[in-house]
Amino acid sequence: MLVGVLVTFLVVILVLYLINMLPIDGRAKQIARVIVIIIGVVSLLKYLTVF
Repeated sequence: MLVGVLVTFLVVILVLYLINMLPIDGRAKQIARVIVIIIGVVSLLKYLTVF
C-alpha cells in the first residue's frame, strides 16, 4: 500500500513538472495542473481505501 501511494505521488509530481515545461499559455497550464491534482488525490484515496 505504501509503495502504491509513493508511486502515485511521484507520478503526480513528474506530470506537474512536465506540464510546466510545455510551451502553452498560463490558463491552459492552470487547468491541466488542476486536473492532474484531482486525479492524483482520487488515486491516493483509492489506495487508502476511502472509495
